[in-house]
Amino acid sequence: MSRYQSHATESSAAKTRRQQEDLRRMAFRRAIEAYAEQRQLQQELADYPELVAADYLIAAHSRFRRSVQPAR
Repeated sequence: MSRYQSHATESSAAKTRRQQEDLRRMAFRRAIEAYAEQRQLQQELADYPELVAADYLIAAHSRFRRSVQPAR
């Protein structure tokens, strides 16, 4: 009986280890995909620098308007 329990424990540990490796692999793959998407977006935006500047100005203006308190 102890031999069966020992085998079950070993396979359980191996299964847990494989699951942890899979999770680590999936996280690594997601990081690579996110990086690739970010690079692609940056390359696409580099084709239209005027849009990047306009977006920056719009964002800066909206932050400024939110920070200014209305007169009483």
